[in-house]
Amino acid sequence: MGLFRKKLKQEHKVMLQAERAGGALLPEYHRATEECPHPERWHMYDSMTAEAEVLEFIQTLVTTIKPEMVVETGSFLGASTLWIAKGLKANGFGKVVSCEFDPVVFAKAKERIEASGLKEWIELRNESSLEMKIEGTIDLFFSDSDTPIRASEIRRFLPQISSNGVILIHDASSHMKVVRQAAFELEAEGLLSCVFLPTPRGLVVAQKREGRR
Repeated sequence: MGLFRKKLKQEHKVMLQAERAGGALLPEYHRATEECPHPERWHMYDSMTAEAEVLEFIQTLVTTIKPEMVVETGSFLGASTLWIAKGLKANGFGKVVSCEFDPVVFAKAKERIEASGLKEWIELRNESSLEMKIEGTIDLFFSDSDTPIRASEIRRFLPQISSNGVILIHDASSHMKVVRQAAFELEAEGLLSCVFLPTPRGLVVAQKREGRR
């Protein structure tokens, strides 16, 4: 009985909720903000995976900019990883390296990816973004890990990100201040040029300033 008295980690709780929902699309429930006063117009699979419309946007971005190397932090259940992989498959080349630190969540994401038919486009790792090593140049970087480390992981990978590459930062709405503030600080330091898209949870589309011509 002791096991059931333990408080579930938020990630595990959402994972169980997502399994019960069975992939059904639900209205987005994040609170309204000044920049996004009608979040219910968007849709979600669960409260941790990016909004469904954002997933579609990311896939379209992949087919638009044709990246060879995509890096994603915070795989969670692998939904965004699979949308990226669909774009890579449509392009006919490329790879997404995605990391998930929680071993329980990682196991579920791995199971989902194994059954997807998209495994050849994906390298899933059970490690922290602050320890993950990537070889070569990154063309698309999707930051969606634990919110307190977003700035640190972007700084860590910034030298490897192409000057023509795109950086996406999720959870940057005005009510999720940690990530939004991190993006403002990176911009103020002259490291990034940012556009803040008015989605329910907030999405930053950025490029690094160094090397631009």
